[in-house]
Amino acid sequence: MTQDTGAAAQPASFEDGMRELESVVAKLEQGNLPLEESLRAFESGVALLRALHAKLGEVEQRVELLVRDADGVLRVRDAGPLGR
Repeated sequence: MTQDTGAAAQPASFEDGMRELESVVAKLEQGNLPLEESLRAFESGVALLRALHAKLGEVEQRVELLVRDADGVLRVRDAGPLGR
């Protein structure tokens, strides 16, 4: 287990995590890293992806939608899973 993976798994914010993941992907796409470093970067990217997916799941549970009822009044309701 590497120390990088643990730090990468808990980005300070979703946006920071996305920037870090984009950086990891860019390094891997260049294709000039040694094999062991590529593997560490890949592991870090997977950990970041999992952490970001978990954050999205948390947000999805908290999202509220404003909807107009038949009378045109705005109501707040839980969204449930996105896309509903």
